[in-house]
Amino acid sequence: MAPTDDPAVEAWQLLWRLMQANKPRFMALAQEMGLAPMQLHALRLIEPGDGVPMSSLAGKLFCDNSNVTGIVDRLEAQGLVQRRPAEHDRRVKTLVITDTGTKLRGEVERRMSVPPPPLAGLSEEDAVALRDILSRALDV
Repeated sequence: MAPTDDPAVEAWQLLWRLMQANKPRFMALAQEMGLAPMQLHALRLIEPGDGVPMSSLAGKLFCDNSNVTGIVDRLEAQGLVQRRPAEHDRRVKTLVITDTGTKLRGEVERRMSVPPPPLAGLSEEDAVALRDILSRALDV
């Protein structure tokens, strides 16, 4: 990390390093669940009870619609999602998470919500301060 006089730049660099350090954990979880990382990410983006148009999922994954087709094909083959025609336009395919997908997604969410050791080791005061600062930065 290059030194800088801008604390916002330093904060961003540190957040990036923290997220990159956590990437192997995500990759290992995807492998354990029998999914490619992008499939796991897609599954996390589909809320139970809500249909998501495939084009919307592509936008959330920052990829082309054609790439989402392969990701969804594999999720559907494993019984985790279903394609359904949208009510407003039968040409539009909506993704719905299945009961099996909901259970798997819940397990993934439970495990991913456990903070990595660098965050878990913070004092309660520091963790609260970090949470509050990040919330303000995200305007939540």
